[in-house]
Amino acid sequence: MGDNFAVNLLIFVMASFLGIELIRHVSRLLHTPLMSLTNAISSVSIVAALILMSDPKTDLILLLATLGIGLAAVNIVSGFMITERILKMFTKKGAR
Repeated sequence: MGDNFAVNLLIFVMASFLGIELIRHVSRLLHTPLMSLTNAISSVSIVAALILMSDPKTDLILLLATLGIGLAAVNIVSGFMITERILKMFTKKGAR
C-alpha cells in the first residue's frame, strides 16, 4: 500500500488542483453545459457506488460507496439549482 498509495494520492491532488483552475476560468455562458456534464458524471458515480454496495468486500468499501453516493447526490442537486439560477438570468423579466 505504501508507494502505490502515495502515487495515487499525488495524482488525485494534482487532478483536483487542475480541475479547480480549469473551472475557475470558465465563462458564464459555458457554465450551464459544463454543469450538465458534471451532473452526468455524478450519476455514473452513483451507479458505480450502488454496484459496489451490492456486494461489498470490506466495511471500508461500504463506507466509501455510501460517502460517494451522498457527495454525488449533493453535486447533482446543487448543479441543478445553480443551472436554474443561471438560466433565469437569460429570461425576460415578463416571462417569469
